[in-house]
Amino acid sequence: MSVVAQERAQMVGDSRNVVLSVREVTVGFGDTVVLDKLSLDVYRGEILGFVGASGAGKSVLLRTILGLIRKRSGTITLLGQDLDKANDRQRMLVDMRQGVLFQHGALFSALTVLENIQVPMREYLDLPRQLMDELAYLKIELVGLPRSAAQKYPSELSGGMIKRAALARALALDPDIVFLDEPTSGLDPIGAAEFDELVAKLRDTMGLTVYMVTHDLDSLLTACDRIAVLGEKRVLVEGTVEDMLACDDPWVKSYFRGKRARQIDRTARG
Repeated sequence: MSVVAQERAQMVGDSRNVVLSVREVTVGFGDTVVLDKLSLDVYRGEILGFVGASGAGKSVLLRTILGLIRKRSGTITLLGQDLDKANDRQRMLVDMRQGVLFQHGALFSALTVLENIQVPMREYLDLPRQLMDELAYLKIELVGLPRSAAQKYPSELSGGMIKRAALARALALDPDIVFLDEPTSGLDPIGAAEFDELVAKLRDTMGLTVYMVTHDLDSLLTACDRIAVLGEKRVLVEGTVEDMLACDDPWVKSYFRGKRARQIDRTARG
């Protein structure tokens, strides 16, 4: 956990330090169990990198947390609210305090960037058009897009601009936690590094908690405070890069100590 995240953690009691708590969650489809009694905590102010083999269930867990997939058992507590016990208003309040960036951006093709960012405002708030425009422009600038991008449609944007526009929409309501699904996929190394730097900067300036599903080793090294590895339908190991390098699980060893992981191994060992 970064120094900033540690300072924030010290400012609150332990009971409030956990922003997201997943306990004994089981998810399946028909006879196939994808997640089996999985448990995971995400702490206030941290960037958690969530990794695992393709098809292991990373996106399934994310969608279960977001309420898009129904779990078979277990509990999920988000921002202090047990989601199973939340009434419609309580669920709405939780939804307003979270932002989501899906893997391919999921921008509405018929809406401009400005209008896409305003979608959460229109859904949850009753604001004058001028104020929504001003807030949307603020988010555009916050994620490093030029103001001229506001009137462009997704088809007119580069891959990197789409990611930033989608992030601006995720930040539209100034959330406490943002969920990022493969945020650097499809970006070139320079664009991916700039996006990682942006996420870390936003975490520090806005006090965000970030749950990042990623395959990007560089993101794990440069942006994430902590890593959790999904395997065998549960969290195999969680901790720092050093903890990953010390883990004896075959998949974890291959992922973090293989040829493509030389930079991580070199940096972690100083």
